[in-house]
Amino acid sequence: MNPHSVESESKSAGPAIAPTATVPTSTLLAYGSLAFPLAAAFIALQVIVPTFYAQTTGLSLTAIGGILLVARLFDMITDPLVGYWSDQNQNRFGRRKVFVVVAAPLIGVSVWFLFNPPATAATAYLLWWTIAIYVAGTLAIVPASAWAAELSPDYNQRSRVTGYRVAFGLSGTLIALVVSAIFAGDNSAELAPTLTAITWLVLLTLLISTAWAAFVVPDKSQTKLPTNSLASAWTLIKTPNPFRQLLVSFLLNAVGNAIPGTLFLLYVTHVLGVADLVGVFLFVYFVIAAAAVPVWVALSKRFGKHQTWSVAMIIACASFVWVPFLGPDTAMLFYVIVIATGFAMGADLVLPSAINADVIEWDALNSGYNRPGLFFALWGTAAKLSYALAVGIAFPLLDLVGFSATEPNSDSSLMWLSVLYGAPCIAFKLAAVWSMRNYPITEKVHADIRQQLAKRDEAENPQ
Repeated sequence: MNPHSVESESKSAGPAIAPTATVPTSTLLAYGSLAFPLAAAFIALQVIVPTFYAQTTGLSLTAIGGILLVARLFDMITDPLVGYWSDQNQNRFGRRKVFVVVAAPLIGVSVWFLFNPPATAATAYLLWWTIAIYVAGTLAIVPASAWAAELSPDYNQRSRVTGYRVAFGLSGTLIALVVSAIFAGDNSAELAPTLTAITWLVLLTLLISTAWAAFVVPDKSQTKLPTNSLASAWTLIKTPNPFRQLLVSFLLNAVGNAIPGTLFLLYVTHVLGVADLVGVFLFVYFVIAAAAVPVWVALSKRFGKHQTWSVAMIIACASFVWVPFLGPDTAMLFYVIVIATGFAMGADLVLPSAINADVIEWDALNSGYNRPGLFFALWGTAAKLSYALAVGIAFPLLDLVGFSATEPNSDSSLMWLSVLYGAPCIAFKLAAVWSMRNYPITEKVHADIRQQLAKRDEAENPQ
């Protein structure tokens, strides 16, 4: 289907249906809490682990980048399988929650071994435990994301559900950064105590959040699937439609975020020369992102989700333009960039996932299927591919220009680090904005889609 056909089809659908009931706060809190331990674990995995292994194992930046890329590529295979499996699952305990509960101990074990490696750890060790944590994370994240879409069918309620998840995720990130600052002390290059402390933070909160969500959050939705779900997933990707348009934009923007995220520790340490401020910068960044979430949600209600998200990406681009021009003694200027990009990140965290939840009804109307697990599996695959590409591109390029994480660097290699930190982010985000132009599913179109689905359900299931 042509992505622009949605709006034309919806014009004859009649008046929008009445708003659905508000999701209880107790449900939102219990569901959102699942994001806390995962965020704490994955901020460490993204920002600290690559540099830690580079400093302590003797592995080159290229080798670490390659290992993380292979692990992510392997994980991309498991995402669609887990999404398909969770859609097919008929467990009476809960279609989605059983995956979340089973995944919890697997995440805990993976975090323990990956974050606390023995002195003999090398390539095989890093590869195995990175694959393990990615697969365990997939078992929790993909079903949990589909679970969120099933808590409410309402256009704006979904932003609220996502907002709670984001708030807990940012809290997990911030607490992990506080722990990092406390245990690193004056020697921010010594990362082992930090990773051990974050391990215990993840284990404790993982136990609490999993039990809380399992007992409080309802999970009774039904799915309707095609005979061959995996083949239909490929059809969904290769055919022009709103989901593919959104997925491409999400992937491009995610790569734009992942490259500076991967290089952040190296940039602040070697270009700005203020390694002691790493934790402060990250803390400010995520506090601003958390504070910005309700602002972006409010703006999206007035101007539309995809239009608001595009504005946020442009703000980030305007901020990253200045990154290559900074150097020692410019920490105060970098604070301005941190604040501006953190504000823009608030939109990245809440709006794309809320838009993706809306596309599920578009798919249900056009295909006759209800398969949120598949949609969020493909979503998770795109997110993981973005980080794989970031590490797989950035680290080998740094090696190519002669940059070293442990030895003194030339002015030329530091200049290239600055360029790689900022320029790709701008290019990928502008491409994402371009890809989202004329996105067809507005709030009105979504309401009309729901109206048509309600009429079809009434016709198929008369009282």
